Amino acid sequence: MFNHLVKKVLPKCAFRCTPRVWQHVRRRCCPPTNLDHTRTLLQLFVDRHFISPGDNNVELFKRGRGCNYGPLGTELRENVLHQWWRSMTGSRDQVFGINTPSCSTGSHDAARGQWRYLAVTDPNNVANILEGTELSREQLTQNVHMFLQTSPMLRTSLIPGSLEQFVPIFEMVNRKLPFGIAETGRCFQSSKDGDGCPAEVTQASLVWFCSSRTSSQWLDHWARQRLKWWRKFALAPSDFSSSDVSLDELEGPTSRGLKIFYKFPWGQEPVEVLWSRGDSELLQMHKEARSKLQSRDGRKSIPHVVSITGNVNRGLLAFLSNSLQLHKREDTKQKLQQRKVLKLHPLLAPVKVALGISRGATMELRKVCEGLLQELKESKISAWPGYLETSPSPMDQLNSKYDEMGVLFTAVISENTLESGLLQIRNRDTTIKETMHISELKNFLCRYISAADNM
Repeated sequence: MFNHLVKKVLPKCAFRCTPRVWQHVRRRCCPPTNLDHTRTLLQLFVDRHFISPGDNNVELFKRGRGCNYGPLGTELRENVLHQWWRSMTGSRDQVFGINTPSCSTGSHDAARGQWRYLAVTDPNNVANILEGTELSREQLTQNVHMFLQTSPMLRTSLIPGSLEQFVPIFEMVNRKLPFGIAETGRCFQSSKDGDGCPAEVTQASLVWFCSSRTSSQWLDHWARQRLKWWRKFALAPSDFSSSDVSLDELEGPTSRGLKIFYKFPWGQEPVEVLWSRGDSELLQMHKEARSKLQSRDGRKSIPHVVSITGNVNRGLLAFLSNSLQLHKREDTKQKLQQRKVLKLHPLLAPVKVALGISRGATMELRKVCEGLLQELKESKISAWPGYLETSPSPMDQLNSKYDEMGVLFTAVISENTLESGLLQIRNRDTTIKETMHISELKNFLCRYISAADNM
């Protein structure tokens, strides 16, 4: 691609900064845990386009609710969801993905009686009902109740959708246990602030169906797997922990529960909850077809349910909080400054490499960057087009900016690249700068990310 620009191709250069750097940094670093860290953290996410500015939006994000994400936050959320999905559908053969609507009509009466939904209403229609002054109070109440019963409903959990689709998938696996149904999507919860606006949350859910005698073991199994998954992507894994739910916290038909917590600077909050739910909800959902729920294990027993529900919004904040490192350093004028680095795991980092050009840039250098950017995109490696910066900045300032964005590497294209095919690449975690042949950049990044996945 670059033959017409690279006049001389040198032998491929060895690059000494290996993926083991991530493992080394992960062992050494621990993020600060004070309230100043919270303010720095949230402001950084606004400045670097993870979330949109505004006090209300920042507060929603801090509470683990849906908010306005910026370009980097959107990419990070997609990476988290992708890794969650891989961990579920790839960990066992019998996990099947589904997609159900977040808003349903009045046809799901069985589910409504068991699960809490939020009604979507037109205030004008409610006003028209209440204007019937000739009706008694009881009649008005009955009319409003009937109107709400036929109104569209917003789901508050993904679990009902999995329970509803149990029968056809159960038939698909020849009524053999265990198996699971996975889904990600938006749910809505009643506001606790009294503002009347339901809170939007992105959830990730696995509903696992197993025999009654193995449900407790499966709950323990998934608790271990989920804690391991959260810690895999953490710079300080010990900030994630798990504990059993106390008896007074058990909900509905649940007999046992566990929560996975993250230790935020402002306190510990759950990012994922696991419940042993028994079989009552499944029976209620399919009460007219009990025979279709019986497994072929010789006992004709009803499967028991183990649910795993993660708050993706809060999990995203947990990974960001865990990855922020604050380092003291002296600038060129001997002034003490604070270096902020988002050391996100290589699989989660929204940008893998930033492409920049040195001073005295020519059109040829930009063409090299454009071709390299296209090549990386075709390999599904996210790259930042730093060469398009309208106001040239010193390289130190650009490096600081990219560190705050969590960019893994910065590659600088120079006049030397046109002559020799060599570029300079800087590692985010070590700040070490090395020389690499331009033809090796894509393969190096692929190997680096793949190695990080296997650690």
